[in-house]
Amino acid sequence: MKTLPRTALVALAVCLAACGAAESPAAAEPPAAKPAAKSTPAPAVKTTDASGPKVGDKIGETAADRAAARAKKAAERAAETKKKDAELAAKGIKRIGWEDLMPEGEEERLAQMYQAQMAMLYSGAGIAEGSAADTMVQVGTFNTVKELNGKKIRIPGYTVPFEYGADAQIKEFLLVPYFGACIHSPPPPPNQTIFIMADKPIKMNDLAQAVWIEGTIYTQTQESDLADAAYTIKLTSIEEYTY
Repeated sequence: MKTLPRTALVALAVCLAACGAAESPAAAEPPAAKPAAKSTPAPAVKTTDASGPKVGDKIGETAADRAAARAKKAAERAAETKKKDAELAAKGIKRIGWEDLMPEGEEERLAQMYQAQMAMLYSGAGIAEGSAADTMVQVGTFNTVKELNGKKIRIPGYTVPFEYGADAQIKEFLLVPYFGACIHSPPPPPNQTIFIMADKPIKMNDLAQAVWIEGTIYTQTQESDLADAAYTIKLTSIEEYTY
């Protein structure tokens, strides 16, 4: 067999080594693996408590709760009124309302008088400014309930003093069933207006505050520039009316 020279063998070995390094991937370092993409976890599904609030539910008391609260408050007020009436009765005082000042049939008579007044005002004839017709007219009668004369009573109402001022001390004033009467609106009927007489001067702090009046009532007529009254009360006490 023919042998190659030593130099040729060396050259062949170098060539084979170089070719093997270039062609064999096993000899090279394997490439780094790409990191796996992070997956976003699915949001947790919240379970709804069947006994919890629902969409549209209102926060706070239910209609039944509010009705029960109103009924309770009304019952407490009725019990308090009954207790107060018993205390008044023990002192010979009777609590009355404004309707108790009207004799039988008076409401019908008053309605007819108001209808006649409205018919006159809207009859088409003009009213001259400053004339007698251009004033607040007190419609009604002086008819009274005779049985009330000389009785000790308690009645709520609004005060209408004859004089005003921060330091006004008054001993006489009117008591009316609604706020603003005789000042911002026509006076009530005479038998719905009470003339109050006090022995000691009273300071009126708030005319918009309703009051309780206690005293002896008389079927005694009083006339004033503000309004005429079919009843007079001699005052014994006055206190704030709480709603």
